[in-house]
Amino acid sequence: MTTRPGVAVAVSPHLDDAVFSVGGTLAALAATGWTVRVVTCFTASVPHLSPFALACQLDKGVAADVDYMALRRAEDETACAVLGVQPVHLPLPEAPHRGYPDPAALFAGVRADDRAAAALVPALRPHLADADVILAPQALGDHADHRIVTETVAALRPDGLWWRDVPYVSRQPAASPWRCVPDGGEEAGADISDHLARKVTAATSYHSQLGFQFGQIGVAALLRNLAVEEAARLSLPGAVEAFRGRVDRLRLISAVSPGSV
Repeated sequence: MTTRPGVAVAVSPHLDDAVFSVGGTLAALAATGWTVRVVTCFTASVPHLSPFALACQLDKGVAADVDYMALRRAEDETACAVLGVQPVHLPLPEAPHRGYPDPAALFAGVRADDRAAAALVPALRPHLADADVILAPQALGDHADHRIVTETVAALRPDGLWWRDVPYVSRQPAASPWRCVPDGGEEAGADISDHLARKVTAATSYHSQLGFQFGQIGVAALLRNLAVEEAARLSLPGAVEAFRGRVDRLRLISAVSPGSV
């Protein structure tokens, strides 16, 4: 078990995934003296948009002449400041800029001609070198970008702690981790009761995403409800974020569920 503040790195596919999924844990770590970085992989601005990439911007209510990714990077900086963590933005393009032509393609597996993983390995590796703990997605929901990140982190740091992707887990609470998530890790909940309000505040910084991702229920209600539901699922009190992996390295992990894998 870690007995001193260390360095934690959360590897986020997109500019919101880490905060939506484990913002409470990140805030708790920062509050106890840890150095916490959120390294987001796919954040590059692309000057000439494909029809699908432009549609992804317009359906969020963002005008065509706005640098959508610059807007999102600014949102992420605001969210990370709320949590007391450091944002790092890798200059790699999202899937709509890499030949994925429509929403269905994003969730149909990684394209054979997608070279994002080859580019991500050298871009990400230096940011993991000093990390005592790595946090990364389980790739619930099967988004191509999430799968690439999960597979890359599993190859570079198989000792990671693997979070349940929000909002996908709220739609498919029984979903299993992507196949590359290492076996043998116990599932446990990090108690975020004292940090849930800060997580919600940080999550609301992603103004461009809230309506599209959370609909009528809203981000605050969904995140609060999910934290309570995850606690109940793991037979734990309060509000939690669930992880899979060697959770003993985090002092703020509350307990292992009796039914853990």
